[in-house]
Amino acid sequence: MTGTRNLLAALSSVAVFLAAFAGPAIAQDEPKLSAGDTAWMLTSTALVLMMTIPGVALFYGGMVRKKNVLATVMQSFAVCCLMSVLWMIVGYSLAFTDGGSLNAYVGGFSKMFLAGIGKDTLSGTIPESVFMTFQMTFAIITPALICGAVADRMKFSALLLFLGAWVLIVYAPITHWVWGGGFLADDGVLDFAGGTVVHINSGIAGLVAALVIGKRHNYGSENMAPHNLVLSVIGASLLWVGWFGFNAGSAVAADGAAGMAMAVTQICTAAAALTWMFIEWIVLKKPSVLGIISGAVAGLVAITPASGFVDPMGALFIGIAAGAVCFFAAVKLKPALGYDDSLDVFGIHGVGGIVGAILTGWFAVEAIGGTAGSMSQVFIQIKGILATIAWSAIGTFVILKVIDLIVGLRVEQNVEVEGLDINLHGEVVQ
Repeated sequence: MTGTRNLLAALSSVAVFLAAFAGPAIAQDEPKLSAGDTAWMLTSTALVLMMTIPGVALFYGGMVRKKNVLATVMQSFAVCCLMSVLWMIVGYSLAFTDGGSLNAYVGGFSKMFLAGIGKDTLSGTIPESVFMTFQMTFAIITPALICGAVADRMKFSALLLFLGAWVLIVYAPITHWVWGGGFLADDGVLDFAGGTVVHINSGIAGLVAALVIGKRHNYGSENMAPHNLVLSVIGASLLWVGWFGFNAGSAVAADGAAGMAMAVTQICTAAAALTWMFIEWIVLKKPSVLGIISGAVAGLVAITPASGFVDPMGALFIGIAAGAVCFFAAVKLKPALGYDDSLDVFGIHGVGGIVGAILTGWFAVEAIGGTAGSMSQVFIQIKGILATIAWSAIGTFVILKVIDLIVGLRVEQNVEVEGLDINLHGEVVQ
């Protein structure tokens, strides 16, 4: 009997000893809410939302003619509302759930209407509701950017139908490819905050939309200069500040990765703005306000895919490249090819996103993002770029053609000449 008690006591001691070491290991495997990470992601989400309203709204609103400023601002505001609802209904599920046999290409429907997401449901160290809303702000700004390519001439009804279909058919699958466990993620494509998902995607869609809908009436012969560049400077400034949520927020934590993403974002943006300004000064003899803010946005776009992978020196070179290449794309290439991308969505977002995605593959630093830059990584980046271009171009073209058959894409010529504000919305700027 005594021997049995001694044996049980020994076994009990061993169990306590093992539990003391196993307990922390088990606990470490269970995700826990981080108040710091959550606070930072709440802030980042608000910053990214600010990029669309009022950021893009004012940036685009100042660059159109006075007769179309309310219509342009209305587009950003309405898109924000529409994308929020569509993302809640099915967009988030298509982007970030397991799609079963189709998971390489698109997610499933298990989280339609945000099913299963409660107050205490976590995504890593933050509430999943916060992660979902953060990603919602990306789904808002991406289609809002496309509006700039068709400014001054697209029906409001057609625009809403097009962008509503586009965010589900084009944007959500590409998001899944890169961030939701799809084939580009498996291939090792680097896109920290949306160079491919947001900017190449929207830039290509904008180019296709501009080509399908055609040029503005009297394009090339009528003065179509921005009516109020002060609004555009305010909008660009809001975009710059909001972009810290865009890039540093994509770390999904309040940590060193977020800090470095913030630093390289600032450096790249400043370098691109200065590069555009000096090239314009040399080529066109005067540095313009429109030029320097366009250069800044080009830098913001280019650093987006790279922000979690490059160091400050890499950011400097990416900024210089983005400022130079986007200047020639917007100022020289567009007139040479003759397409009417009203507010240079392709020249800045499409081209800037491509420059940033390629240079991410070259300038990536292993100590920062876990991947070292190399020519092989550049080729992986190019694969991601080509896949995004193909799906965005084909999907955008098909959606536009279907909507053209249903309601028509373009306003009547007399409406375009008189202005969208008074004809589509019954209001004018005094």
